[in-house]
Amino acid sequence: MKRKSITSRDVAHLAGVSQSAVSRSFSQASSVSEKTRKKVMDAARQLGYRPNTIARSLITRSSRTIAVVTYSLQNPFYAYLLEKASRFLQEQGYHLLLFFAPKNGDFDMVVDDLIRSQVEGVLMLAITLNQHQAKEVADFGIPVVIINRTVEYSGISQVGSDNYQGGYWAGRYLASQGCQRIAYLAGIPESTTNRQREEGFKAGLATEGQTCFAYDVGYYRYDEACDATRRLFSTRRPETMPDALFAANDLMAIAGMETLRDELHLSVPEGVSVIGFDDMAMSAWPSHSLTTLQQPVEQMIVKATELLLNHISHPEAPPEQIILPVTPKIRRSTRPVGNPPIYNRGDK
Repeated sequence: MKRKSITSRDVAHLAGVSQSAVSRSFSQASSVSEKTRKKVMDAARQLGYRPNTIARSLITRSSRTIAVVTYSLQNPFYAYLLEKASRFLQEQGYHLLLFFAPKNGDFDMVVDDLIRSQVEGVLMLAITLNQHQAKEVADFGIPVVIINRTVEYSGISQVGSDNYQGGYWAGRYLASQGCQRIAYLAGIPESTTNRQREEGFKAGLATEGQTCFAYDVGYYRYDEACDATRRLFSTRRPETMPDALFAANDLMAIAGMETLRDELHLSVPEGVSVIGFDDMAMSAWPSHSLTTLQQPVEQMIVKATELLLNHISHPEAPPEQIILPVTPKIRRSTRPVGNPPIYNRGDK
């Protein structure tokens, strides 16, 4: 025998509430007393009822769904951002759909998927867009907020941190600590975060009368950063080898430290001072103790999601560009002031 379909009316009858109270109880963004919500949930569990969110979206013309678009979650910092965004939006009664963008920058397929999915808004997590791509996304009429990237297009809201000032602090700090040969390990060269951090870094060095000693690219990835570190330190002559390294994110800084210590037998910080950028959780682990620039993750997520929800509710609201300050976190991967580098590679 076919089982009778349980409806919200059945739940309302058992719980002794109105049918609209049942609907509101299953919407976290709706106003309903905790006492009523508990009665409804108890009745729903007893009857085995689950709300039909697809049917509801057809009635209300609201999918209560937000898309998050990113390239990869290999960087723990982005996974952390995604977790924070997901938890915040869940509290507002929204669901998340995750889309991975192609690394070649072709967004046509992603945009088609977003439209078919009927999402109400889009968070772009560390996505690099040019002006044409940004305008193309905005022209579809779906509210968009970019996190941790900037684009030279005023038609999309953007939330990021002060990458230039962070790079400036790193360059000036290393030079003021007595480092003489300071290298830069770049992320994705064309990304706005990398360009801003690199420009700030070079400006910070210049205030101390220095220039960038050596340069290589790690593309914000662990394996590529290990390879880049090997190239930067391939010489066996200490006077031609960097005595400090600023990496454009923490993942590359940790890759650099592990390569320096385990493969090249250089001490950190006695031989090489290292600074990263992000302050992801593992950067503070005792085995790393990485000096870094802390991005204000909580603020970034709150600002970005508030902006997005405001654009959904008020489509006429103008886009905003928000830049938040970064905070230096000094740990044991950099030398104290005035201490010269000590090499212990065992070179003869």
